[in-house]
Amino acid sequence: MYQVITVSDRVRLPAQNFTMKLTDGLRQILRERYERRIDKENGIVLSVWNVVPEGDGLVIPSDAAAYYDVKFEALTYLPAVNEVIEAEVAELVEFGAFLQMGSLEGLVHLSQIANDFLTYNKRLPAFVGKESKKSLKKGDHVLAKISTVSLKPSLSETKIGLTMRPEGLGKDEWVAEREKSGPSPERETKAQKKERKAKEAAE
Repeated sequence: MYQVITVSDRVRLPAQNFTMKLTDGLRQILRERYERRIDKENGIVLSVWNVVPEGDGLVIPSDAAAYYDVKFEALTYLPAVNEVIEAEVAELVEFGAFLQMGSLEGLVHLSQIANDFLTYNKRLPAFVGKESKKSLKKGDHVLAKISTVSLKPSLSETKIGLTMRPEGLGKDEWVAEREKSGPSPERETKAQKKERKAKEAAE
């Protein structure tokens, strides 16, 4: 989920930044401090803007800098379980596909790519379905659903699990094919199959 939040902070503006326009100098420091950082409550900070100093700066004689209380706005993204996202296949590995979702990458495990047995063709490279012959390769545009989220202090440590198996998800052309052919029949669960066979035997 994307959201815009308002943040208050105190910024140390070094003397070498005094020649810059005040808001530009403060924004530069705030961008270095906040952007691409992860906040547990609000998620990943994507952008900082609309920096407004509150009052005059405070100068400390022993410090070659000025301190400003500021308010600013930030765009954040907090990935949520069951959220459907648009993404591009960034990399294929034998156990799945990494999808680029803005500043983050999420993993679709091999078992969650499609309702088919897939094999990894290193020569292409691509995943290819045994029955459907569907293929997934780097650069493909897909729809996926977030299944697990593990936010860590850094982007490299954060883990996002994805699935493309539910109806309406997957590669663009797969979705178009499903819409054209209509919904696939529901598969019987083991319990339903057992119950049906029992009824047939009784008859």
